[in-house]
Amino acid sequence: MDHERGPNVKAEDKPYVAHDVLDETAKTALVGLGSGFFLAAIRNAMSKRNVGAMSVFTRGGPIIGICAAGPGAYAFFSRTMMNLREKDDAWAAAFGGFMCGAVLGLPTRRLPVLVGLGALVGSVQGTLHFFGGRIDSFKHEDDEFARKETLRRTTRLPVEQTVAEIGEGRGIRPPGYEERRRERMQEKYGFEINPVNATVEGSQ
Repeated sequence: MDHERGPNVKAEDKPYVAHDVLDETAKTALVGLGSGFFLAAIRNAMSKRNVGAMSVFTRGGPIIGICAAGPGAYAFFSRTMMNLREKDDAWAAAFGGFMCGAVLGLPTRRLPVLVGLGALVGSVQGTLHFFGGRIDSFKHEDDEFARKETLRRTTRLPVEQTVAEIGEGRGIRPPGYEERRRERMQEKYGFEINPVNATVEGSQ
């Protein structure tokens, strides 16, 4: 059983947790909507003509819509593919990226641009997911490092193992340390050291 295998269970052996497609799509589209509004506001502010504040929505409506639809398409199609295949892998991210790039290429109304942009975004998303969202190391290496760090923080080693690895002295004094210390000093210097018991009697 999986619960008996302990922390050595690999990421691919863990049970798949289904994504909430609608919730993640709505959140991603909302972030894209805010980004599109920001771009439309900048475009409106840099206009050489005298335009009103409402032109952010009238002239910048297509920008806002595309910025919301692209990330929303990525989240919807990638999460849907993950749930259907029950795998959170780079192929699902690449498929979602392709759909996102295709949506971004829709305003051009040209099929080569649509397919090329979809392939570009899909390859980038798939590569980033394969490398765990970063380009300097693999995801499974990061997971292994995180697992070892969790074990190090949550596992308490026995005193005997710590003493065996680090050694006695330097503030580490396990039971019987003084006796072993006297024996080592007797072997090294050739004389016996007796412990001194000092008692202090307080004045009445």
